[in-house]
Amino acid sequence: MRTTTGYDPGQHAAGHKDVLPAAVQGSDEGFAVPGFDAVVRLVSRSLGVPWVSLVLHGGSAYSYADGNELPPHDPGTLHPLYLEAARNVSAHVVLDTQLDERFRDAALNLAATPGPIRFFASEPVFTLTGQQIGALCVMDRAPRAALSESERTCLRDAASLVGAGVVLRSYLGRTDPTTQLPHRYAFFDDLRAHLREDAPHAWVIAVDVAPVHRFNAFIRAMGHAYADELMRAVANRTQAWLPPHTRLYQVGATRFAAVLPNRHVLSDVTRMDALVEQLRRPFDCLGIPLTIQPGVGLLQINESELRGGDPLRLVMNASHAAQQHVRGWALYDRAQDEHHRQEFFLVTELAAALTDRTELDLHYQPRVDLDSGRCVGVEALARWHHPTLGLISPNRFIGLAERAGLMRSLTQWVLEHGMAQLAAWRRDGHDIKLSLNVSSTDLDANLVGRLRQVAEQHKVSLDALELEFTESTLMEHTATTRRHLTAIRQLGTGIAIDDFGTGYSNLAALRQMPATSLKIDQSFVRDMGTNRYDEAIVRSVAELARNLGYRVVVEGVETDRLYESVLGMACDEAQGFHISRPLPSAKVPAWLAAHHDLPTRQAV
Repeated sequence: MRTTTGYDPGQHAAGHKDVLPAAVQGSDEGFAVPGFDAVVRLVSRSLGVPWVSLVLHGGSAYSYADGNELPPHDPGTLHPLYLEAARNVSAHVVLDTQLDERFRDAALNLAATPGPIRFFASEPVFTLTGQQIGALCVMDRAPRAALSESERTCLRDAASLVGAGVVLRSYLGRTDPTTQLPHRYAFFDDLRAHLREDAPHAWVIAVDVAPVHRFNAFIRAMGHAYADELMRAVANRTQAWLPPHTRLYQVGATRFAAVLPNRHVLSDVTRMDALVEQLRRPFDCLGIPLTIQPGVGLLQINESELRGGDPLRLVMNASHAAQQHVRGWALYDRAQDEHHRQEFFLVTELAAALTDRTELDLHYQPRVDLDSGRCVGVEALARWHHPTLGLISPNRFIGLAERAGLMRSLTQWVLEHGMAQLAAWRRDGHDIKLSLNVSSTDLDANLVGRLRQVAEQHKVSLDALELEFTESTLMEHTATTRRHLTAIRQLGTGIAIDDFGTGYSNLAALRQMPATSLKIDQSFVRDMGTNRYDEAIVRSVAELARNLGYRVVVEGVETDRLYESVLGMACDEAQGFHISRPLPSAKVPAWLAAHHDLPTRQAV
């Protein structure tokens, strides 16, 4: 079946441009929807109509009249009103175009039929995933008095068959059903062909429409039809930027790619800036404007790198990085890519380590009371001993756990192992408390139940436990946060505001928090001996916190001089290397037994 280019999208609205691949647009190969000729015969007989057409969003119409394929028509034959009907998600029935003000001046005259078209009906065509790609239209020279329910049902069924056929055609023809662009299998075939033509290398460009979470937000708010129209609009702007005769491919749900001519790719970087500028301009999709956050990546690849490699993964790395940059485009960076690969490897290894009892471990750093010099508690700190990479810093794997959604599992592991160890120490007569770090993802209504379950399992009272939340976590959502914290406090569990001074430092929220202690961040404490401003901050914060009813804990006490300094402040506890480094659980009892003779606060 040949293509009927019966409508010039440029006459309808800016930005609506036919995005059919070059192999389909106006080619001798034609456009063949599997079974479309059978659907045409079915609809023609059932509805008694001579003209059946499949009209896609881009404006291309694939038509039969009186059972015969229509030859190509000059652009402009299909009036914009018919295209609007084809883009609508609802069916249209116009019994007499001469009696409808919208269609009176838009009545079609076809060379294959005598006289204008008087009857028009359309039914939207959807893919199997619910994405609308156009409409099945039927037309007649004679007006109708009505369209029966059985005829409407027949048209709906025919549209469903066409939708399934378009999807099948897309798989067979290597095209995306929404944009009608060739997909990634065609991209790889054409890239290999390009490199076989004695080209030393190829430049690949990728365009990420938006971060995945933001694109999903578009769909939740506006629906798939809006997202489909956005993808077509982005494809149009990108295609307009590409050099002539350069094919655009849809290689992912929100990603396009192209193989650029080798010449002058980066000789004028303003061309790349211009593409980003075009993509950052608002898109008018279905009458609703939207601004996206595009990322454009560039990759140079040769044939040897293509063998066994994945250029789309590499250029996607660049386009993803570009989304985070002001400029909006970036070259592939091998070092950055390797860093991301290592992070992914570590995430998978960490997930496995959480089910393994040998790699993860807890070390415990003592906290001493400044009035008595006695150890009153220990803070549990996670350690990861990877079997091949060795000791991995908590600063690295905890951040990975947060980004990968593993933080709740890690917190649960620390909670269960820490409480089990606390129970063992208490059975041996060590009257100390346990402090655990908890992330913002754990601070929800389920946390109370998790605490109760673990405490009951290990027969430990929850008043022997303190949970440490960062200052930023506690200040972000005060109303909800206070509700959860209050429930935790009702269990008898202590609550510490950790790293105070590095986050919001919101004093209004601070006075309303049901916390029991405040930990002054070590970044202020370590420089007290050389920086009078830090010493003033620590002294003032300690005094304020004490007056607000908090127990004040000073972190980062690493020297005898710092310890002497905090003894003269309104501080209750100290923690740091001067007292003890974090210890494996097996060494804690011996340290407790040997811990004596730390100076204590002098009576005032």
